[in-house]
Amino acid sequence: MGEKNMEPQENIWHLPVGCTHEVAASAALLSFVGGAGDFDHKGRVRCPKGYGGQIKGAIKNVGSALTQENCSLSDIIRVKAFVQLSDEVGEAEVTEMLLEVLPDSPAPVISIVPVEIQPFPDQKVQIQVIAMRGWREQECQFVESALDLAGARKNPTVTRVLRAGEVIATSNRTADHFSVGIKGEMSGEDQSHAIMTSLNSDLESVGATLQDAIKMEGYYRGTTREQWTPLAKARASYFSEPGPPATVIPCHLGGHDQTVTRVGVLAMRERRNSYNKYIPREDAWPERVWDWPAELPYRQAQKLRDMIWLGGQVPAQPFSNTGKRVHPGQLLPQARFTMSYISDLLRPFGKVPADLKLLVCYYRRLPDHDETEALVHLLADYCGGVLPPLSLIPVDHMQDKDSTIEIWGVAQG
Repeated sequence: MGEKNMEPQENIWHLPVGCTHEVAASAALLSFVGGAGDFDHKGRVRCPKGYGGQIKGAIKNVGSALTQENCSLSDIIRVKAFVQLSDEVGEAEVTEMLLEVLPDSPAPVISIVPVEIQPFPDQKVQIQVIAMRGWREQECQFVESALDLAGARKNPTVTRVLRAGEVIATSNRTADHFSVGIKGEMSGEDQSHAIMTSLNSDLESVGATLQDAIKMEGYYRGTTREQWTPLAKARASYFSEPGPPATVIPCHLGGHDQTVTRVGVLAMRERRNSYNKYIPREDAWPERVWDWPAELPYRQAQKLRDMIWLGGQVPAQPFSNTGKRVHPGQLLPQARFTMSYISDLLRPFGKVPADLKLLVCYYRRLPDHDETEALVHLLADYCGGVLPPLSLIPVDHMQDKDSTIEIWGVAQG
């Protein structure tokens, strides 16, 4: 019997961590890739110096990861890129590089998050994606426009909002995006209102509103609760109860020097005959799980269409809305405690952390004390030994001096 002529298979990429992790996973109709970089199968960055090479390598890795979920790059709905920008390569340039290697007509929604540090040496870019098999063969709606950022050398045409069946993604944005414009001394509160109005307008163009959001993700410049509160109240004013699970992180924002905040949402809305309808959610909020120190409409965990979306969990004092932290300033004890909240939130749905299909972790990394490896092993222990697709985003500070971590994810419902 003759041997079959078989092409050698390229080894799948791997994060440079000493534990097993999935590169892609699915919850109901969506598939996720978390934190893909330009890594080879040994976790080494292939193009340590160039943005273009790292973006191409990361997108290639995304494509190979999606293959295991019977998806391809054409199935991507949203790309979220955490990027160390530079004076030479800004948000518009990174967006254009991504557009060059992604399918178009329409392109997926691209959300850039400028970061100052990455979890691993030589890494400039990490890319998280959400995909839905075969959406291009169905009816879709989208809005495109020039990115139009102040000071940008290029203004690429991007997809601001994309609706594929029931799933809707918007690009995250500042008040400087899409000609909204920061005018004079525009306060963070006013910037928040401008952003939320822009997001709602884009959602309305595809038959939805902010009330259909299943996840809100935001970023702001600040280190105190006094800086967070007015922005939080401004965002919250656009939702009635029950609002979506939310995650809002202190982060380097890049771009316009007056930029204070950046926000994006994911939403779902069904069509019945010729009408658009709100999709009811199941809700879980065990008594032990904390509440915010300001009265906000968001929920901690919601299930719809066999997916469980979590709000960003922090090591806040249980059974309270004081805003105080347990194990103040200690990353690993706070990570363990935060994962116990995720276990609490999944339990009413009959699920555990091993059912997570995406895990997103923002954590404080000190210049002289990198606990990334130990953190990854702790997360793996909570997830049954094998991590789901994982996004690790180190920052130099969290909400206050006592906070070190915020974690959210999506589980199979």
